[in-house]
Amino acid sequence: MPRSDRPPRGRRPPPAQAAPGADEASSAPRIIGGTLRGRRLDFVPDPRTRPMKDRVREALFNLLGTPVVGSIAVDCFAGTGALGFEALSRGAKGAWFGERHFPTADALRRSATALGVSDRATIRPGDVLLWARRMPEIPVDAPWTVFVSPPWSMFQSHAAEVMGLVSAFVAKAPPGSRIVVEADDTFDPATLPDAAAWEIRPMPPAVLCFLDVG
Repeated sequence: MPRSDRPPRGRRPPPAQAAPGADEASSAPRIIGGTLRGRRLDFVPDPRTRPMKDRVREALFNLLGTPVVGSIAVDCFAGTGALGFEALSRGAKGAWFGERHFPTADALRRSATALGVSDRATIRPGDVLLWARRMPEIPVDAPWTVFVSPPWSMFQSHAAEVMGLVSAFVAKAPPGSRIVVEADDTFDPATLPDAAAWEIRPMPPAVLCFLDVG
């Protein structure tokens, strides 16, 4: 007798299990600390957008600590803007968001309006990699907190351009700034400019790299 794939009568099949982190990756990110804690960000589902996991973002800001207060956040490859808005929530005086996907840039504007921080948020649509050649006029009257968190594949497909962008921030950021590079755990930190000066913190499957600009 052929085997039936139906469950026995009166018993329902168990619900399908979502992959770990699936809900987090497919839902609107929330701000996890500061004055805007718990607020959700506008979210455009798109394979190009990879929100940083909450636990990694929380660890990142714990490591950054109070120097975020009064700084200018620069959220490269912004996506949902979770890093820049988190910095604003925790006391940054302003935030600049670079995002090449125009519908996602529109979502950043909606988030800034909904959160009541439009006066402190500057949205720059376009290719952030071009900032290596022409940096936007980010104010230099306060230290910068720079987040370089591109799609991880770019560390292979556009490695030279991403490192060029990091080098430009090292050269342009005012004293007291901090630069953060987030990559996957296959990334070789030796490829960073002035590699020995970086602090490396593994956060599997990510790695966080910190540089203090003197």
